[in-house]
Amino acid sequence: MITKSSLNISNEFDLSKITIPTRSGIYMMKDKDNKIIYIGKAKNLRNRVRSYFTKNQNYKTQKLVQRIHEIEFILTDNESEAFLLEANMIKQYRPVFNIELKDQQRYTYLRITNDDYPRLTVARRTRTGEFIGRGRIYGPFTHGSSKMLSIGLLRKTFKIRICKKLPKEACLEYHLGNCEAPCQFIGAQKKYGQHVEELESILKGKENLKDFQKKLENEMRDASDAQQYEKAKEIHDTLQRLQNLQVKQKMEVTKNYDEEYFGIKIKGQTALIMGLRQVNGVIKDRNRFLFDLVGDNSFSNFLSQYYSTNPIPRFIVTNEIPAKKEILEDLFSRTTGFKVSTIVPASGKRKEMVDLIMRNIAMYHSKGAEPALVELQEKLNLPEIPHIIECFDISNHGDSYAVGAMSRFLDGKPSKSGYRKFKIKAVEGRNDYAMIQEVIKRRYLKIRIEKAEMPNLILVDGGKGHLNAALNALKSIGVSVTCLSLAKENEEVYLPKIKEAIIIPKDNDALKILQHARDEAHRFGLSYNRLLRKI
Repeated sequence: MITKSSLNISNEFDLSKITIPTRSGIYMMKDKDNKIIYIGKAKNLRNRVRSYFTKNQNYKTQKLVQRIHEIEFILTDNESEAFLLEANMIKQYRPVFNIELKDQQRYTYLRITNDDYPRLTVARRTRTGEFIGRGRIYGPFTHGSSKMLSIGLLRKTFKIRICKKLPKEACLEYHLGNCEAPCQFIGAQKKYGQHVEELESILKGKENLKDFQKKLENEMRDASDAQQYEKAKEIHDTLQRLQNLQVKQKMEVTKNYDEEYFGIKIKGQTALIMGLRQVNGVIKDRNRFLFDLVGDNSFSNFLSQYYSTNPIPRFIVTNEIPAKKEILEDLFSRTTGFKVSTIVPASGKRKEMVDLIMRNIAMYHSKGAEPALVELQEKLNLPEIPHIIECFDISNHGDSYAVGAMSRFLDGKPSKSGYRKFKIKAVEGRNDYAMIQEVIKRRYLKIRIEKAEMPNLILVDGGKGHLNAALNALKSIGVSVTCLSLAKENEEVYLPKIKEAIIIPKDNDALKILQHARDEAHRFGLSYNRLLRKI
């Protein structure tokens, strides 16, 4: 049973005049604009809420208390129910002082609709995690792969229609070879069900992609032997698409999902949590979370919130037992239908894994660097943390106006006093590579002569050619600084001596730093170019 009540609190208040329930439930703290700024839970609401107004609170909790204008309560029958309600309410309202798991939307689901000729779509969800609409749901898929899966590759491979309503005649997709037009042709109508079954076998994992490829290869050979060359070419094109899918696809397996490891370390008023996900004995993923120790924000709150949007394993292995361990385990077990246990290992492989996590946490703390910069160093195998990044961009307007621009970032933030602009002097016509070489030489020859501080990383806007031009320029003046390029079209990172580009997920904070530096250099160069054209 759940009931609601509320009370008002002014900046100066008398606790004796406040009536707070003594039962279990959740409390929602609101500011003067009636916006929920914090949601917490308690076995005894009166004891917990009163504790906020004592003198021994940390600085960030004091800031929360100063903004409280109203508190609303929702009573529950027990503490376990309060845990579940708190997690759902935080997902719905996302209060500024609560733990925010920025990767909650990493996992995406796909839907095969219930139409007569089903479509493949992304399964949209409400804030509380419920799926919107009807159809068969498959997943979860990681964000990067689901985007690739949903934008057309699977639809094209299995000839799945994209039209929301069947047209009266075959559309452009038919003429492009992406659909067999069940709207018009009886043969396509008969084959459509088979296409959907084959698609579902891939999404369910019942049929491995390699097995399906072998089946198609046999059909292609049979078609070729029968001199059905058009059919053989069509199968060949499908195989090419599947090959692309196999390279890029990464499904998150939920069956036999057995263990997840967490380590938590408190530093000052901030908690750092690192997690390793293990599926069928193989480490599949790594996550890192930071949150402020405000109010009830704790390890147990983190786990409750985290598993409200992520698959729950049978074993949660940690370096310390979270508060309310029994309630969490009971809640997770009732959610999954199997027993969930929280373990602090004393020895063995599990202990080694937790120790590894704690060593990584210690490394992050000891470096004292912005976590995104540390992650950037890891992902690109940089020799040092890029505390100083200088990014170059060339801005052309016809053959007459060409300038170079440089942005400078310190510890992941723009340092606008360090921005530089260059009027191209030695290059005629439109030659981006030569212009990159000119500005790179001018910048770092001057720094070398003045014995000023070199950056840890040089970033160039462009592809492999732009990177090679910058490297040649650095080599010609005897400067050795790590250099890479960022290609705008697909946000590909190019490194020296590595042929293939590195793809960093677009929602990753490490990539966002590079993008921000690139965009700032582009903006600065464009404004300088416009200024010159006005003179």
